[in-house]
Amino acid sequence: MTEPAPTFPASSFELQAAGEFELLCALVGTELAPERVERIANWNLSPIDWSEMVRLAEWHGVVPLVARNLLQYGRGLPPETGRCLRSAYEANLRRNLWFAAELVRIMRQFERARLRAVPYKGPVLAASLYGDLGLRTFSDLDFLISPQDFEHAKQSLAEIGYHPSAVLAPAVERLWLRKGYERSFDGARGRHLLELQWALLPHFYAVDLPVEGLLARARSIVVGESEVPCLSPEDSLLVLCLYAAKHLWTRLIWLSDIAETLRTASIDYALLFSRARALGVSRVLVVSVWLARSLLQAKLPLAAEEGIREDPHGAAIGREFTRRLARGGGYDFESTEYFRLLLRLRERSVDRWRYLWRLVWTPGVGDVAAVALPEPLFPLYRIVRLGRLMRRLVGSNGN
Repeated sequence: MTEPAPTFPASSFELQAAGEFELLCALVGTELAPERVERIANWNLSPIDWSEMVRLAEWHGVVPLVARNLLQYGRGLPPETGRCLRSAYEANLRRNLWFAAELVRIMRQFERARLRAVPYKGPVLAASLYGDLGLRTFSDLDFLISPQDFEHAKQSLAEIGYHPSAVLAPAVERLWLRKGYERSFDGARGRHLLELQWALLPHFYAVDLPVEGLLARARSIVVGESEVPCLSPEDSLLVLCLYAAKHLWTRLIWLSDIAETLRTASIDYALLFSRARALGVSRVLVVSVWLARSLLQAKLPLAAEEGIREDPHGAAIGREFTRRLARGGGYDFESTEYFRLLLRLRERSVDRWRYLWRLVWTPGVGDVAAVALPEPLFPLYRIVRLGRLMRRLVGSNGN
């Protein structure tokens, strides 16, 4: 049985924005059901605050979807807003066409270097889920690689004009390969255009999903006129849910990716939930599909509906994040609130303890930047980490 749509927040600001957010949710989708199209066509647009509507669409990364569906189905759209939305879609399409061409160029370079790499998100999602490079926003290219291939990949990228965004000492770079998960690269067209990732999440999240398995199970997809690797359907949905959860589902575009995957991909849900349970992230999966269903009207398979019913906390957590989504706000990802929320997303006590242990003892970028230590003394960064966490905790309690 489908749950009723969640009620929206009741503060004065939230009540003012509820109409815009509700319309935004109705517009986020590539193939809208006839009743949804009719609802948009009959929507009373006169009370809509269009500056707030555009702000929310930009924050949530869904301007192209809003532009296409509102221009196609809406009635009474102010001409100036229509021109603004059309211009935004066209600008996004031009940028994404460049990214798609660059993706193919980089993959060819990796192939020449005999490097295994799988691109995900970005143009791959735009092509596979949205069927239109202009309908999804993104700002960089992401590649999954094995950690042992990082140095080779970095050298290969340098040959075509990409260099790390931050210059790290070799010892620090070795530390990040053990405790981090990504490095950003700059190119001729700008900064942070590309990311190499040898893990899906930072070490302290305690979700140990081996990248080697993702690479081994990779399929292929056509982007433009070229075939490039992509994640398997089960891996793709799990990765999208983990990515959205890492950011606490604060943007609709991540839920849109999940909803479009549910709609378009042929997924072995028994295998998917088996992998999620093995990793201890079933709740992440449950909250993600609950939000996609409740906010974006995604149709869920029976296995996903059963997963929601089996987790007594999943729907309640989903409602909490719905309120944050409606406000269009974010979190301080270094705050104790953020860490506490991540803790609630782990359904097994063993994973909660692993998460807490790693959170306390895994050094981050700020810890290394705070104190410069020689490599033999790198274990002392655990003490630096603990001290900085304690100061943050005391500060948050003081407020």
